[in-house]
Amino acid sequence: MTRYCNEKNGEMTALVSNVQKYTIHDGVGIRTAVFFKGCNMSCLWCSNPETLSIKPQLGVYPSKCLSLQKCGYCLKKCPILEEVPICHDGSGMLSSIRMAAECEGCYKCAEICPSRAIKLWGDVMTLSELMKIIEEDRSFYERSGGGVTLSGGEVMLQWEFALSLLKACCEAGINTCVETALNCPTERMEAVYEYTDLVITDIKHMDSKKHFEFTGVGNEQILKNIKRTAELGEKLVIRTPVVSGYNGDEASIRAVGEFIRDELGGKIVQYQLLPYRKMGTEKYDSLGQAYPMGDYEPPPREIWEPELLRLSDLIAGEYGLPAVAGSGKRLEMGL
Repeated sequence: MTRYCNEKNGEMTALVSNVQKYTIHDGVGIRTAVFFKGCNMSCLWCSNPETLSIKPQLGVYPSKCLSLQKCGYCLKKCPILEEVPICHDGSGMLSSIRMAAECEGCYKCAEICPSRAIKLWGDVMTLSELMKIIEEDRSFYERSGGGVTLSGGEVMLQWEFALSLLKACCEAGINTCVETALNCPTERMEAVYEYTDLVITDIKHMDSKKHFEFTGVGNEQILKNIKRTAELGEKLVIRTPVVSGYNGDEASIRAVGEFIRDELGGKIVQYQLLPYRKMGTEKYDSLGQAYPMGDYEPPPREIWEPELLRLSDLIAGEYGLPAVAGSGKRLEMGL
């Protein structure tokens, strides 16, 4: 995958899909999460399709359109005179956008749309722009022991910028966390770790063939990097998104527990078993993409919740690991 790289006003930039304030499930305390755009995996259950492409994208929300008759600003502002990429149905309601080469760097339709029926996914942001946003909630970090979490997409695809941002946060006395799939060269990972206080990563399946089937990549590099992370003494949270029929069986979860105990020496802060929730379908629709899980429906809460609790208790009891169901159990403030 091509790595995004650019400059603005003489500063290095990153392509960011979202900056979310007041998050409480991705690290210690109250945090600001920066979601980098671009991913080198294609997990079937991904709920953030807007983070997958390394390029900006336009999302379309027809239900918000005011219609050509009442508005039409998107067409008036579009500089493409022939084969206009913005499409409307017979009643004048926005239906889709066929991204053209000329769209790159333009996105005027999203800027002008008063009802936000067209949304730009992917902002080019500088280090100083992001630090300004991060600093706004310093008081929350100080009171809760929180800080900044870099997520994605995949952070390591824009690792040089991530390294600079993490360094700036550390110099400002702000706690840092990196959430990454670790499907990256080990040297990039180690460089980013220099200014990382906590690492969050997934083990989606221990069988590499199954891992490839579910995510588009094998797990050899990922497991190698997880082992190296433990060797370096990094504070590490491991997660498994538990999807019934894919990796939610006891044997699959036991295999992860054995790896953490035997290969990592149990050196983790927490092992979180996360429930699968069918989320992000509206975002897939907005991008004109099919939801990868199709018509799959997860079991109801009264089934999956006690099963996650059973599995987490099993891993805690038989493997001696700090296993929990979900990400809501508070991490220790001393991290």
